[in-house]
Amino acid sequence: MKRVVIGLLVLVGLLVAVDYGSAALAESAVSRQMRQQIGLVDDPSVRINGFPFLTQALSGHYRSIDVDATRIRVGQLQELDVSAQLRNVTAPLSMLLGSGPKTLQVGNAEGTVSVSATDVERLVPGIKDLRIDTVDDEALQQAVEDGGDPALTRLDPDNVARLSGTGSFLGQETPVSVIAELQLDGGQAQIVPQDIRLGDDNQPVPQAIQRTLQQLFTVRIDPGSLPLQVTPTALRANNGQLEISGEARNLTLGAPTPS
Repeated sequence: MKRVVIGLLVLVGLLVAVDYGSAALAESAVSRQMRQQIGLVDDPSVRINGFPFLTQALSGHYRSIDVDATRIRVGQLQELDVSAQLRNVTAPLSMLLGSGPKTLQVGNAEGTVSVSATDVERLVPGIKDLRIDTVDDEALQQAVEDGGDPALTRLDPDNVARLSGTGSFLGQETPVSVIAELQLDGGQAQIVPQDIRLGDDNQPVPQAIQRTLQQLFTVRIDPGSLPLQVTPTALRANNGQLEISGEARNLTLGAPTPS
């Protein structure tokens, strides 16, 4: 009986090893395809979700595949992170592991480009140590109570961020905090200041100075195309970054299979 149990454990171990090995080969094939599809310099990280892999491979249908690439350079932006989640993917295992063209049919794709605070800082002259934080209704209300425009309470917190750092004004360095509305325009991100505070007392600056600083902090960010020609639908602050995301359906990735 003991030998049978040991034999079964060895068999299970071998099957798991084969499963993971096959998954790794398939992930490598998808990675090379995605590198070409997204136009990356290096192969992105690819993870085929779900276990066992071979069950999905034999059917040629994969529930979800995650693709991630980091520190991509686009124009002035040097630290973009790109991620894509592919759902309901169809691709025969023989094609993935073969040497010919790769074609993936994707039912749904979600793509995200993350813009770091460091990259945003490069676009705002005279500002250093920039941080990006989320803003909620309570923070907007507090800004109004501290002397801000009552129109701040009409902003959607999901489309608002607080940018803070240290600025150089009239030869002096001072803390600066900006409540900005995040807008999408033709796939590009716009940061539009709505409330600007200087110094440690958190009081609004005079309107004349406010208008000048608004021009300084009004930023347009072009992160390039979203992965897989995803149409941008959302811009938000998250985890200290700006995220531009969207969805696409019924995609064909790679060269069409010869008939």
